[in-house]
Amino acid sequence: MILSCSSISKTFVTGQVLNKVSFHVEEHEKAAIVGINGAGKSTLLRIIVGELAPDEGQVTISKGKTLGYLAQHQDVHSESTIYDALMEVKRPILEMERRIRTLEQQMKGAEGSSLEKIMDEYTRVTHEYELENGYAWQSEITGVLKGLGFSEEEFGKKVSELSGGQKTRVSLGRLLLTHPDIILLDEPTNHLDMNSIAWLETYLTNYSGTVIVVAHDRYFLDRVVTKVIELDGGKATTYLGNYTDYSEKKAIIRAGVIKAYLNQQQEIQHQQQVIEKLKSFNREKSIKRAESREKMLDKIDVLEKPTEISDEMRIELTPSVVSGNDVLTVTGLAKGFDGETLFSGINFQVKRGERVCIIGNNGTGKTTMLKIINGLLAPDAGEVRLGSRVNIGYYDQEHQVLHMEKTIFEEISDEYPTMNNTQIRNVLAAFLFTNDDVFKRISDLSGGERGRVSLAKLMLSEANFLILDEPTNHLDITSREILENALVNYTGTVLCVSHDRYFINRTATRILDLTMGTVLNYLGNYDYYLEKKDDTEKAYLDTLVRAAQGGRQKASPAESPASINQTGHVAGTGKTAFPPASGTVLPAAGVPDTGAESSGRSSWQQQKEEQARQRKLKNELKKCEDRIHQLEARNEEIDAMLADANIGSDVTKLMTISREKEQNDRELEPLYEQWEKLAEEAEA
Repeated sequence: MILSCSSISKTFVTGQVLNKVSFHVEEHEKAAIVGINGAGKSTLLRIIVGELAPDEGQVTISKGKTLGYLAQHQDVHSESTIYDALMEVKRPILEMERRIRTLEQQMKGAEGSSLEKIMDEYTRVTHEYELENGYAWQSEITGVLKGLGFSEEEFGKKVSELSGGQKTRVSLGRLLLTHPDIILLDEPTNHLDMNSIAWLETYLTNYSGTVIVVAHDRYFLDRVVTKVIELDGGKATTYLGNYTDYSEKKAIIRAGVIKAYLNQQQEIQHQQQVIEKLKSFNREKSIKRAESREKMLDKIDVLEKPTEISDEMRIELTPSVVSGNDVLTVTGLAKGFDGETLFSGINFQVKRGERVCIIGNNGTGKTTMLKIINGLLAPDAGEVRLGSRVNIGYYDQEHQVLHMEKTIFEEISDEYPTMNNTQIRNVLAAFLFTNDDVFKRISDLSGGERGRVSLAKLMLSEANFLILDEPTNHLDITSREILENALVNYTGTVLCVSHDRYFINRTATRILDLTMGTVLNYLGNYDYYLEKKDDTEKAYLDTLVRAAQGGRQKASPAESPASINQTGHVAGTGKTAFPPASGTVLPAAGVPDTGAESSGRSSWQQQKEEQARQRKLKNELKKCEDRIHQLEARNEEIDAMLADANIGSDVTKLMTISREKEQNDRELEPLYEQWEKLAEEAEA
């Protein structure tokens, strides 16, 4: 064990965030801390590194182990270049290098014991230099910078001139180069493109030390971590495995907890009904039975009702009208800034019902393309044509469609004036804005809150063509999954830009990769794109080479032999891109599936038999109840007769009705037991 947290608690003015959180991480282990926004993930990291003191509890780190921490936001002020900022981390190696050079010079003029002493130090320093990978420090810095998305042309840029995201990448690079025993990363993928995230995944997977990461990138977590620590309601629960393992185990455990609670509640309700029924018989033995059951009921350890998932948004995206089949046609699209071309000659179509995702490295023009399609930017060349009855709903990652001076309530009421106050509040409550929250100004909201307002407007738009720019940014994992489910069930058309590979895998039916100034088309999700990427890019480059040699004009991506066209076939091969799903068995044409028919008949027969058994059980229970009521009613009549003075003087009559009551009591006793048994069986 290299790190442990024992009973960590922390409370702020707004309430308790961590409540006796305990877990441990082994040496070389890769662990994730997950939870909804506000669960205390970043707070826990700050407590571990000592930036924040816990109210109670203790963090223990193995003796002599070093710690490296990357916070979400970096405010780096340095006049040094990007390369020099990372080279500063290697200062001890540079000092050793200078010492080695000095010793080499000293050896030239030394003799005897003096030379021997210098050579001993030289041996020691060079050995240490080798252990610190001193001969490869330059290539290591270059590799990390390129891996994090910096080109060699950018190495000379001043850190002070970089954007916030670039500064975070510089800080991440510095941290990785220090090789701490424990790395703690808070949302490290936020400012990385797909290639850089993939590089970081490989780096961390192969890292010899321990890694603890907070991230909403589920694809990243699946590839890197082997343990998940969930923060929920201030408590910590540990799951072994990656994110998918955690998600599946959590769902099973939650389903089990809910089932156990509902079963117990059903049993309690049933026992209460039996007790009331037994008491209604008003017999000494039945009352005793009722009292016995009440004592058993009091001893039950009543399970707590499982809490609802508090951060669960309720999104239902419903188009008001159905669009034509051709939703979007892009022809010859080109755009550049400051004399540099982002892309040119872009051609693609989007059909009704498709969910198309545009991917590509940072700076390739993905957001620019969406803005052109939405009419917010003019292209340098080309045409964007919308189909008939197309109604666009636009989600902007920068939330420029929101009015910063308005309150949340005004943002909705001004856009949809026919909605009354109650309707607006109900919609906002579905996106977790309740009470006075609705009167917060847009300018005062966090990125995640602005995202939820934009999603609320999107839901109300009833659009049949959604254009989404990084819709999962600032959303926690739960909210991302809610959005994914809404899009999967959406009957309209979707065009989105995203770097969230898990989101793309779940929602996309087609991918457009914006690369090399053009788009390459993949008819599938992200995993399919990874499988076909190398072949498709090679085929496209081959067409460019042939075109340059004069063999033919530059081929469009859809014409390249490995590209996938919109009918689902690989151009030039005659092969379909989508065989039947793995595990699917299709019967031969014209041959009935007798196995399925036989199974169906058996299932139907079992269902009919079970229905007959239940009808018989209910009939028996009713007959038993009717007979009990009949005998009890007669006993009440006999009791009234026995109280009658006229009958009391008639000895013969008195003996007759007394014997009748005794007979009734003897019959009632087994009937009570039979009723209990039948009632239990019917309930089950």
